[in-house]
Amino acid sequence: MEMTPVESTNLSAIGYDYDLGTLRIDFIKGGSYEYYGVPAEVYEGLLSAGSKGQYLNMNIKKAGYPYSPV
Repeated sequence: MEMTPVESTNLSAIGYDYDLGTLRIDFIKGGSYEYYGVPAEVYEGLLSAGSKGQYLNMNIKKAGYPYSPV
């Protein structure tokens, strides 16, 4: 999965697999997580969000997508 570096105080890079709907988040303080079944528009919204950490919390974590550490 190709990772895109992002400007954020919490996230360092974001990647997405369009075929599987898998979103990967790398965090600045370490650790990476994959979220499953995430629609492409949610990923694209994350990329364009002014606050990526807030977007992640509201639209991905609280949405209840299954996830696992990588």
